[in-house]
Amino acid sequence: MRNEKLRNVAIIAHVDHGKTTLVDEMLKQSGVYRENQTVVDRVMDSNDLERERGITILAKNTAVQYGDVKINIVDTPGHADFGGEVERILKMVNGVILLVDAAEGPMPQTRFVLSKALELGHRVIVVVNKIDRPDQRIHEVMDEVLELLLDLNATDEQFESPTLFCSGRQGTASYSPDVPGTDLKPLFETIINYIPAPEADVDQPFQMLVSSIDYSEFVGRIAIGRIERGTIKQNQEIAVCNYHDPDSPAKKAKATALYEFDGLAKVPVQEATAGNIIAMSGIGDVTIGDTICAPEAVEPIEFVKISAPTIEMTFSVNDSPFAGREGKFVTSRQIRDRLFRETLKDVSLRVTEVEDSTDSFNVAGRGEMSLSILMETMRREGYEFQVSPPRVLFQEIDGVKCEPVERLVADVPNDCVGAVMEKLGSRKGEFLSMNPVGNRTKLEFLVPSRGLFGYRNEFLTDTKGEGIMASVFEKYAPMKGEIQRRSTGSLVAFETGEAVTYGLFNAQERGTLFIGAGVPVYAGMIVGECPKQEDISVNVCKKKQLTNMRASGSDDALRLVTPKTLSLEQCLEFLADDELLECTPENLRLRKRLLDHSARMREASKKKNG
Repeated sequence: MRNEKLRNVAIIAHVDHGKTTLVDEMLKQSGVYRENQTVVDRVMDSNDLERERGITILAKNTAVQYGDVKINIVDTPGHADFGGEVERILKMVNGVILLVDAAEGPMPQTRFVLSKALELGHRVIVVVNKIDRPDQRIHEVMDEVLELLLDLNATDEQFESPTLFCSGRQGTASYSPDVPGTDLKPLFETIINYIPAPEADVDQPFQMLVSSIDYSEFVGRIAIGRIERGTIKQNQEIAVCNYHDPDSPAKKAKATALYEFDGLAKVPVQEATAGNIIAMSGIGDVTIGDTICAPEAVEPIEFVKISAPTIEMTFSVNDSPFAGREGKFVTSRQIRDRLFRETLKDVSLRVTEVEDSTDSFNVAGRGEMSLSILMETMRREGYEFQVSPPRVLFQEIDGVKCEPVERLVADVPNDCVGAVMEKLGSRKGEFLSMNPVGNRTKLEFLVPSRGLFGYRNEFLTDTKGEGIMASVFEKYAPMKGEIQRRSTGSLVAFETGEAVTYGLFNAQERGTLFIGAGVPVYAGMIVGECPKQEDISVNVCKKKQLTNMRASGSDDALRLVTPKTLSLEQCLEFLADDELLECTPENLRLRKRLLDHSARMREASKKKNG
């Protein structure tokens, strides 16, 4: 039996192709808001960081009513580092809306999410979005999508997917690229007519796979998933089991509260039936991939194991001379609790304690982006800590040491192709293909994850800020040999004090400064970048000695170059192996692991003499 009054769809796309904006318009046009209600843009990106960066980090659930049909919509992240989210979300739905930018065309993440959807046999509605862009190339993009479907071995039915042409910002959709739409009615109609209604076997015992986790300070973990079969009532006894852990007995629990999604809200309900996407609280240590079922029929549902993390960083207690001045939470116990609490929400994150240290923790994730988001969130909550440079996690496969390799697509102006190919070649990138599109070229490479550390800044410089690059994890492959991480050195402060104009003026001839006058510094802190491949100690606290001899013109105002301010990601990219990043709620400070100058010199000579 199918529940015809229900449709479950996920919106999948590459970063910045307009998923969240389109969902906004769907909510507006389905009457979720009152006439006089004030509405923020990109309402689904509820967290501050998501709004600032314009990206979706966590998958969000919402529902709209169209006629007498309820459409559950899941807005998924487009960023490769949050791919763990996408894989799970696709388990909850019966079809997907594939959004493709009318100018950029399919990108690596489009390929990744589409391949997952096709593997699950989902029906696909192709939506070419942003058709109002002046540089749109709708017909070429449609051909590229068809090529991608062929490439991914789509079935005949999937290959003949309906295609719509939308402008998410204007809230219009049409069946033809040449006829402008007036509203999103064609999109709603296509969802209802083409995406199958969920199977709903109400008479069987209850069963539901947990595909997503929400966390609330009041009720703890909230399990979200689609009911596969049966009915659940509030306060009903339930059992929790896991497909990948068949030997352990099922845990008993009680469904203390049930919620369905309506618009942007979770609405409490007394009971829910098969086919619905619901949220349930009352199970303490529920995790993604668990199956919740009726106690009399404990049958776990098969579930894709979440891909292992590929990158790791060490988080430790801040031990710099300025430690504890700005943060509220500074002890190892507080940092430990916070990191383990994050693993309750983010399943692709792994936290382990460092063996020979009580105040350091190894945090492994899908990419630099996901770890930098965690660091930024912790800073805003008042935590103070320091982190090591990111490093990749190797795996032993058939006795060979293997490393993660990513598929990278770069869209660059034609005159920058040589520079990009040369840089990626030196970072052990393997060139795959090259497609000219107008006055730009699309390049595709397989590059070791190690080779991409610190590359984004160089890439933007080489392409004069016009290049677009995106990468997604492809496979593990045998090690590719040494890769040089950074071709520049650091300017290191020589003494503790406050930076003054005179000292900075002398230091700026040595390289690019990161700080201005009046900034407190300590010995061993990095205050700038040196163009040579060596570290130079500079005394930025040096004041001018006043004497009674004066020469005319020697006291002209000293001109300082504006310092270069680094973002959190740029700091992580800058770090060399013997450096750390100190994160506090108010400052990001780069520093040497060994603050004492003579200790660093001894270490360097030891390395030299082997």
